[in-house]
Amino acid sequence: MTGIDYSDVAIDLANSINNELKLPAKFICSNIYDLPEVLEEQFDIVFMDIDLPETDGIEITKRAISMRPELNVIALTMYGEEDYFIRMIYAGAKGFILKNSGIQEVEEAIQNVMAGSSYFSREIMNVLVQNISKKKKTIKSEELSEREEEVLYHICRGLSNKEIANKLFISKRTVDKHRENILLKTNSKNTANLVMYAIKHGIVEI
Repeated sequence: MTGIDYSDVAIDLANSINNELKLPAKFICSNIYDLPEVLEEQFDIVFMDIDLPETDGIEITKRAISMRPELNVIALTMYGEEDYFIRMIYAGAKGFILKNSGIQEVEEAIQNVMAGSSYFSREIMNVLVQNISKKKKTIKSEELSEREEEVLYHICRGLSNKEIANKLFISKRTVDKHRENILLKTNSKNTANLVMYAIKHGIVEI
């Protein structure tokens, strides 16, 4: 079952999920006091509006996931809310789509998140890629080598394996192997997972 918080787009989104995707969806009047309903309903996915009238979706997400860690939250956002992305990632959101996303993208987000991957709409990923910079770290990652962190940084910037190879003056085959190891070590399934990992572990910043 899919839960949807209350926002201007909630009715259209819930109707689309019900009618076009044939998945059960339910409205939730999202404020911090309705959090017990989110937990009691045993939703598989909750679409959470970042910007809510009484409280923000970030705080609700944080509390919900602290109480039910397996809950999958997909954030509903729009251009100009980039400052909230990092906070929502740290709160535990698994995906980000624009409020005006079409039903096909909604379906893709649901499928990715239910499969254990993360999801960013193309527009949001482009914004992240344009604003990502390498963070000066004082603590070395326990999972990744220095070279793997460097490769991960360039992956987050949207470079292809061939472009990374040219940047680092190594072969594409070497980059392929680094990417394979990074996915394995970080338990990631796609680029969105890697971006979230890099942000959470201070390898990149926005």
